[in-house]
Amino acid sequence: MSHTYTANLLHVVFSTKHRRDLIPPELQPRLWGYMAEIGRNRAMHILAVGGIGKYAHALLSLPAVMPLAKAAQALKGISSKWMNETGRGGFAWQEGYAAFSVSRSQVSSVISYVNSQPEHHRKHSFESEFLSLLTKHGIEYDPKYVFG
Repeated sequence: MSHTYTANLLHVVFSTKHRRDLIPPELQPRLWGYMAEIGRNRAMHILAVGGIGKYAHALLSLPAVMPLAKAAQALKGISSKWMNETGRGGFAWQEGYAAFSVSRSQVSSVISYVNSQPEHHRKHSFESEFLSLLTKHGIEYDPKYVFG
């Protein structure tokens, strides 16, 4: 085979440091747009990005040559720098992240889920949602270490 073909669709979730409410509602659309731009500038295709004041979700399609860790590092590091430069001093994302593979048949559902985060969190906490995602994807975890 002379070419490389991939479908690396990933749902990535990460929160602000200590899950503090650091992203004001009026800044969220700009931040999500900036994160999409970060992806475009690094050959990632960001199908959706959203969240609320203390965390972000992104649905990414990664090129074959980009490891997930590098994609997460770029999204978090560059957006964190941007947040601090916009006058939000002291902004930081948490150290880790979670990532879940997404099948092509589930893309529209995940996009809808990412785009409806504010409505979703009127009923569910981030913590319960996160544990549910880990369980749904069969990821073993120790509850005393999940949230630091």
